[in-house]
Amino acid sequence: MSIEELNRELVVCRRCPRLVAWRERSARHPPRRFQAETYWARPLPAFGDPAARLVLVGLAPAAHGGNRTGRIFTGDESGNFLFRALHAVGLSSLPESRRAGDGLRLEGALLTAACRCAPPGNRPAPEEFDRCREYLERELGLVAGRRVVVAFGALAFEQCARALRRAAAPPPPRPRFAHGARVEIGGHSLYACYHPSQQNTFTGKLTQKMLRAVLRRAIAESRRLSLAAADRPRRRA
Repeated sequence: MSIEELNRELVVCRRCPRLVAWRERSARHPPRRFQAETYWARPLPAFGDPAARLVLVGLAPAAHGGNRTGRIFTGDESGNFLFRALHAVGLSSLPESRRAGDGLRLEGALLTAACRCAPPGNRPAPEEFDRCREYLERELGLVAGRRVVVAFGALAFEQCARALRRAAAPPPPRPRFAHGARVEIGGHSLYACYHPSQQNTFTGKLTQKMLRAVLRRAIAESRRLSLAAADRPRRRA
C-alpha cells in the first residue's frame, strides 16, 4: 500500500464517534480570530517523506490547530516551537508551518500522530488510541527495515512502543518514558522527547536546545541507516 492510498482511507475515518463530534463541533464554533477560516475538520494524514527512516510522532491535533489547518503540529504554539527546531536541524524547509499547501517541505522525516482527530481536553480515550494505532503501524511498515521514531510526550511514546512491540517477536518489556531516552524495539529505535506543549515550553521543562539535541541524535542514526540500506545493493552487485 502507498501513503496516498492510506491517506485516502484515513481522512474519511469515522471510527470514534466522540472524536468525530468534537472535531466537527470545533469547526462549527471557532474562536473569533478564526471565524473567517474553513476548517479541515477531518483526521490528519501524515506529512513529509513516507520513505524516510525518521518518523516524528505527536499526540493528536489541536481543535483549532491541526484540525483547522489540515496539518499536524500546525496552527498553534506547540507547532511553532516544534517547526523552529525542525528548521534549525535541517528537517523543515521553513521555520513556520501555517497550513497545508503553504509550500513547506520536510526533508528526511515523516511527521505523524498517535491519534489523528482532535480530542476533547487534548486527551484521547484508551479505546480511541486503540482504534487509531493501526494507521501508525501501517505508516511505520511503509519502509522495509529499521526506522528511527521520535515520540513527543509520554502518551505518544506509549502508543509508539505498542505499535513497535506488536511487530516484535517476542515483544520486549514495556519501556518507560524519560526525556532523551532511547530504546530498541524489534530492531527499531524509539526516542523519548517531552511534548512541545506550552505547559512544557513556557516553564522551561523543554527548551529549544533540549529538543534539538534529541532530534540531532535521531537524525544521525536515521542517516546511518539510510546509508547502510543504500550500500547493500552495491555490495551484492
